[in-house]
Amino acid sequence: MPTLLLEVPHGATRAEHYDALRRALHGSFPDDLRDFFFVNTDVGAPELALRVGLAVVAAQPTRCVAVLRCLVPRTFVDCNRVIDADARPTSSAAGEMTPGVHAWVKDPGDLEFLLARYGAYRELAESLYESVCGRGGLALMVHSYAPRSIDVPVDEHIVASLREAYRPEKIGSWPLRAEVDLIADDPEGKMLASEALVREVQRELGGAGLGLARCGAYALHPTTLAHAFATKYPGKTLCLEVRRDLLVSKFTPFAEMPADAQKVERLARPLARAVLAATG
Repeated sequence: MPTLLLEVPHGATRAEHYDALRRALHGSFPDDLRDFFFVNTDVGAPELALRVGLAVVAAQPTRCVAVLRCLVPRTFVDCNRVIDADARPTSSAAGEMTPGVHAWVKDPGDLEFLLARYGAYRELAESLYESVCGRGGLALMVHSYAPRSIDVPVDEHIVASLREAYRPEKIGSWPLRAEVDLIADDPEGKMLASEALVREVQRELGGAGLGLARCGAYALHPTTLAHAFATKYPGKTLCLEVRRDLLVSKFTPFAEMPADAQKVERLARPLARAVLAATG
């Protein structure tokens, strides 16, 4: 039975993941939507989660670790959102949480298909969290985010808005994010994460020369499944964001970005040590 869960809910990071789902859908979508997929998916997070898991097992060979990677692109439906069965596609204003189902999903059959995919992932995630956190283990929710915090409306003009924001003369005006952000608290400042894991991650990553923040980009929002799991299993989880340029060879926001193995390993080693220290 696993005692550690590493979840990557935005684990669809390759062009083939987007293309496969797009072929399964029947509706019309913006021609440049694939560009939004590349800029808005957690590149490097799946590789980081796997390397942390392997390092933990290498240090403790009798230990069982589960890695859960979602391959449903959040471009269509976000598997880190609390989505009801009767949910409808919507947009979000600048600075708001991005939707569970995006406004460009207009075909009723597509919506039904995407909600079924979401439901299947959520059911599996709930089962694993119960198996791990419900029995005293820990879960690390692994994400990556773009180097700069860019707030634009998420609607059918999203790619045009992002391309404008990423223009060379404008990109520097957006705030640079922390190298690693620990999303440990809810919007009211209540800590939901594992105190031991937060402490050890801060110690290990800080010791490795990485700049850390705590809820610098955002707090653990109630619309997310991460919040739902952290609330159900208080003190048993930690959600973290790693800046994407620390995990890829070159940050290219509107094109596919392969993870860089050496950069991933630089983060994985101290994270694994933090997990091992936090779990005894």
